[in-house]
Amino acid sequence: MARGDSQFVCQSCGAVHAKWAGQCADCGSWNTLVEEIASAPLGTQAKPRKAGRRGGLELLPLQGEGDEPPRHQSGVAEFDRVCGGGLVPGSALLVGGDPGIGKSTLLLQAVAQLAGSGAKSVYVSGEEAIDQVRSRARRLGLSDRPVALAAETSLENILDGLKSEKPDIAVIDSVQTLWSDQLAAAPGTVAQVRACAQELVRFAKKSGCAVILVGHVTKDGQIAGPRVVEHMVDAVLYFEGDRSHQFRILRAVKNRFGPTDEIGVFEMGDAGLREVENPSALFLNDRGDPTPGSAVFAGMEGTRPVLTEIQALVAASPLGTPRRTVVGWDSGRMSMVLAVLEARCGLSFGGRDVYLNVAGGLKIGEPAADLAVAAAIVSSALNAPIPADAVVFGEISLSGDIRAVGRNETRLKEAAKLGFSQALAPMSATEGSPPVTVRGLSGIGDLVTTLSAWRLED
Repeated sequence: MARGDSQFVCQSCGAVHAKWAGQCADCGSWNTLVEEIASAPLGTQAKPRKAGRRGGLELLPLQGEGDEPPRHQSGVAEFDRVCGGGLVPGSALLVGGDPGIGKSTLLLQAVAQLAGSGAKSVYVSGEEAIDQVRSRARRLGLSDRPVALAAETSLENILDGLKSEKPDIAVIDSVQTLWSDQLAAAPGTVAQVRACAQELVRFAKKSGCAVILVGHVTKDGQIAGPRVVEHMVDAVLYFEGDRSHQFRILRAVKNRFGPTDEIGVFEMGDAGLREVENPSALFLNDRGDPTPGSAVFAGMEGTRPVLTEIQALVAASPLGTPRRTVVGWDSGRMSMVLAVLEARCGLSFGGRDVYLNVAGGLKIGEPAADLAVAAAIVSSALNAPIPADAVVFGEISLSGDIRAVGRNETRLKEAAKLGFSQALAPMSATEGSPPVTVRGLSGIGDLVTTLSAWRLED
């Protein structure tokens, strides 16, 4: 396509269309096609090859020796944990999260700690003025840290400044505000985001500077812009949380230098974000006496065991179609659990509303929560409280069997450390010498029988 030709690009998925349409044919989104002037991506213009010079590809054997990459320790332990032990020089990170969740606060705290430890740090804001960033730094008690600030949205100016300053760490807040004068598209469009991110990642690889990009998210919770940006960077981190709760979760969904699905837990306060060293104790801090519909799930987030409370309420429905409301878990998986309870245990939920909530604003994704969800639902339906010293974990199959899950010993050790003395778990958790008393369950019927027996004891 010749330079200057017009094309229409979907701002949700990045698909290119020859003409405008009301709906994107690739992703189905409405009113997302924006006209852009087609041009070659930055840095991809063909260069004339010198006569007589042949390009070559150097191939090396798979076997070889290499050292672990050095890392910049920020001093914010939860941030370093999610990054895999610190920031690797020459790496590119993408941090996304809802508006106002605390992304800028977190990164300002991290970059200030890095600057205090001797790493040359630059913070470039495309959304705030210098005085606004300084005001936040004063509120956080970080105004004395040697962080270089800039308020700029031009990609060329930012790259020129970074090349002259040669920092160790650079934060760009945010990539959706950047624009390049080599593209006719508006800032925030797919073409601008892709081109600007590509140039910043290339700068990180060539200079050895660790670049952190802040990304906006869509209403679906995905980072706005083309998905190719997530493929270009070395790590993708999501900063999650409900603004009505003080808890914030930093979650790694991609990391070339560390484990994925690792989380860091923070508590938002007047003086910024505070690290939470023991999130299990924080999530269970407000638990009262045992009540029907409450179960403690012993889960794993990356390499860290996290205990959290799962709450369920089963009530008679005045509607023809009962409600199914889920917060913090997969609604489709709850429907599966309800279907198994009805088919294998004879429980009926056809005329009942079912509400499920994960306390503390945590989002759970692992299948090991099936048994804890089922326990909370059955506990509420039978009005049978689960003992306060019991934890629950296990995967439920469609046949009603309780499947084994990984890291049984780690889950049970965390439960014992927090004062729990018994567990409802798969039969595999009874092997060895568990630190707590384990009631092994082979099927979902055993769960209903156990809860019915506890109800009679009460």
